[in-house]
Amino acid sequence: MEWIRIYEGKAKILFETGERGSVVQRFKNDATAFNALKKGSIPNKGAINCQLSSHLFQFLESNGIRTHFLERISPIDMKIRQLRMVGLEVVVRNRVAGSLVKRLGMEEGTPLAQPILEWYYKRDDLGDPLVNRDHIRILRLAEDAVLAQIGQMAKRANDLLVPYFAERGILLVDMKFEFGTDETGSLFLGDEISGDTCRFWDATTHDKMDKDRFRQDLGKIEENYLALFRRVTRHEPEI
Repeated sequence: MEWIRIYEGKAKILFETGERGSVVQRFKNDATAFNALKKGSIPNKGAINCQLSSHLFQFLESNGIRTHFLERISPIDMKIRQLRMVGLEVVVRNRVAGSLVKRLGMEEGTPLAQPILEWYYKRDDLGDPLVNRDHIRILRLAEDAVLAQIGQMAKRANDLLVPYFAERGILLVDMKFEFGTDETGSLFLGDEISGDTCRFWDATTHDKMDKDRFRQDLGKIEENYLALFRRVTRHEPEI
């Protein structure tokens, strides 16, 4: 059966394949920032992010975190569980960076005494605003029990990934997670885990190895995505 495109976002495309309960997620080279006000393309980003996400999803699965990942079927395609996504982006922060610099008036890179968990309403037209649990209840985005489960899974994933990256000489500054439920109501971690959705810094130099290089016109974007991939997986990507 020919794949049917059912959704295209800024960085990924979803295809229906006729197999119940699963879809194919294709990663693109397109890059956007500032709610798509800045657009561009990063060579081989799709392949690097697909394979890095596959690697990290399997690591989390092996440690008890349920993810939507089923298998990688090409350098840029992975088969995933079909989920009904919760309309929230969940950000876990370990150091001060990005919008937290302005909001807290703290210096970029300052370690946080404990991870901070933030909720953002997933609405591009509103700029994905920061929301609290009262907002989430008013908007009926998720029940309190689901939010509690999401929070536990996000913090557990962070607890696993921080030392995992540290062993590879990388600081996990912050990361964005998205979650969804399958047809039985079970909750899974979805989307991707990559330089597009996380801030990664070299542990010694604090050089940025993520999409901030695109956002801030720092150059050497593909080189740093490749360096991140090689350091994390300890092999070369299929490109």
